[in-house]
Amino acid sequence: MTSKHAFELLKNELASLYEKREAENIADWVLENIMQEKRWERNRNLSPMTQSQQELFEKYRKELLNFRPVQYVLHEAFFYGMKFFVDENVLIPRPETEELVDHVIKENPTAKSILDIGTGSGCIPVALKKKISSAEVSAVDVSEGALKVALKNAELNQVKINFSTLDILNQKEWDTLPSFEIIVSNPPYVTPQEKSTLSPNVVNFEPSVALFVPENDPLLFYKVIFHFAQQKLNPGGKVYLEVNESYARDVSDYFEKNGWRTEILRDMYGKERMVKAIPT
Repeated sequence: MTSKHAFELLKNELASLYEKREAENIADWVLENIMQEKRWERNRNLSPMTQSQQELFEKYRKELLNFRPVQYVLHEAFFYGMKFFVDENVLIPRPETEELVDHVIKENPTAKSILDIGTGSGCIPVALKKKISSAEVSAVDVSEGALKVALKNAELNQVKINFSTLDILNQKEWDTLPSFEIIVSNPPYVTPQEKSTLSPNVVNFEPSVALFVPENDPLLFYKVIFHFAQQKLNPGGKVYLEVNESYARDVSDYFEKNGWRTEILRDMYGKERMVKAIPT
């Protein structure tokens, strides 16, 4: 089997699970990973795949056809121009989170201290440290498995992040942290009612603890982050939050009712997906 044949086979099989363009992109990504060649190089090289390459292809193919996300299959994802290791301990980095990071970087190029709450793969603090080298960047997560992945990604991208295990919902643990100039978070914000709208590759593989929030309290993490920021945000500091588009106004209102100034930020599709909050 040549890599071109393998690409066509996988692309056609994945077309039953994904849209045509996405199926093609996934197949291309897989073959590039296996062959370590771009598509134009593979198309020029019509030599048969080696036995080890074919075995790897069959392994990946089986996992992909079982809805396992390609990022978990290949253990790689790309975020803000950097490569990250990912597994089922962490959410797969998403484009809207890149936009959140972009706002922080452009608005705070000389920030001195940044905290990421619920860091997961570490994509947020790694990208921030890479672009705002003057900042001391810290990140916390309740999951030990996630923190191992985040540490691996800091090493992979050659940045130093202060990682620590912390349950933000447990106020007794807050004293273990100093104060910060910038607090950023992409906390759980999907309600159980929305679960049916998610694709199988999300529901069956991505960590539910990082996705879902109680149905009766969809603003749980934002309320807690507000009270945390009341204690731990430096004067003149800012909070940046990724939010469920259905609750952007509610998050903004909660901060404003408590005396803060907020701005709702839209993503590239015009959806209300981020909130910036500043104490007054």
